[in-house]
Amino acid sequence: MSPPPLRAALLLAAALFLLPSTLSATPAAVPQPPAMTAIDAPPVRFTVAQFNARLYSDEAGGVLRRLQGGQNIEARKVAAIIQRVRPDLLLINEFDFDAEGALADVFQRDYLAVGQFGEAAIHYPYRFLAPVNTGVPSGMDLNGDGRIGGEGRLHGEDSFGFGLQPGQYGMLVLSRFPIETGNVRTFQHLRWADLPDARRPRHPDGRWWHDDAIWPRLRLSSKSHWDVPVRLPDGIVHFLASHPTPPVFDGPEDRNGRRNADELALWQHYLDNRAADWLCDDQGRCGGLEDGARFILAGDLNNDPVDGNGLREAIHALIEHPRMLPHAFPRSEGAVLAARASGGINDQHRGDPAHDTGAFGPRTGNLQLDYVLPSQGFRVLDSGVFWPPPGQPGADWIDTSDHHLVWLRLETAQP
Repeated sequence: MSPPPLRAALLLAAALFLLPSTLSATPAAVPQPPAMTAIDAPPVRFTVAQFNARLYSDEAGGVLRRLQGGQNIEARKVAAIIQRVRPDLLLINEFDFDAEGALADVFQRDYLAVGQFGEAAIHYPYRFLAPVNTGVPSGMDLNGDGRIGGEGRLHGEDSFGFGLQPGQYGMLVLSRFPIETGNVRTFQHLRWADLPDARRPRHPDGRWWHDDAIWPRLRLSSKSHWDVPVRLPDGIVHFLASHPTPPVFDGPEDRNGRRNADELALWQHYLDNRAADWLCDDQGRCGGLEDGARFILAGDLNNDPVDGNGLREAIHALIEHPRMLPHAFPRSEGAVLAARASGGINDQHRGDPAHDTGAFGPRTGNLQLDYVLPSQGFRVLDSGVFWPPPGQPGADWIDTSDHHLVWLRLETAQP
């Protein structure tokens, strides 16, 4: 026999009152799902690129003056290439540095934010730029001519990094994702002599190229080495940016070739993350990149893995580092056609011309010098070198630089 309706309602209310507090309506007592971590977050797809844009001048402020008004044809072509590829994270090499960021302001406002040659405008709310060693007088005789400094090349050769004015050949990072500026690490002032097993240049007769008074004062990075933390929706990725010196423009001592190799070796040590009291950044923090941290290493590294004048063991050691993600190099049809059309030394090259990223004249030929190298923790969805064949859209833009933009389409991968 069922209880009367009123009595049933009272019994139900009493039962609910006596239930454990975990079923209470009080929010604090309700079990909450764990917070979303990088492992739980959905994959993030984004495009990252490297472009040596050749936006430099031999005179301080020269590029800024050229770009005023938004009509400079070289800058318009650079912007059009960026607008076509539309990277979310971009390193531009050979972009003159000024402390106020005036050149970056003009380039972003009057070129990138304005559609070029039918392309859609592109906006980057975050950027990073910092001083570089190029054109900064060292106060020492670095080229061995018995003088300190001078005009033109003499000034450049006695600077901490070759440049005719401070900031020439600088770097600029542009990002659609937030940059953790307070956690950026720069290695502009790191001493070459502090690098373990540094390749100190020698004369052919065995004498040191730089004497013992100069060698401990030399800076390793010809521009700078940057670790720029970028905040993706699922966590941090470290954007490792640099532009090592070309391994040419020297003599039998191979001082530039050795420096190029050691600038690459710095990244190897940074990724090794061993205890190293010598590996200290300009901010006073020491040590390498923490184990397990995701990174993307990008830059005009000036070292081809097969051809050219660089010490190739250095680029191979970096590409094959165990923290790197093995992947096929970006390629283009235009590079193949260009090598075939140019002939000359290109016919003697052993590397696949499809991977070339620049054309450097009849004596050097076309080489693979520009890289975007992701770490473990990503998947490569697509990649390319912006080098359209003649007659294809964008083919008339690429004469703005001797280098070509290199890009990867990435997806974050779960462990």
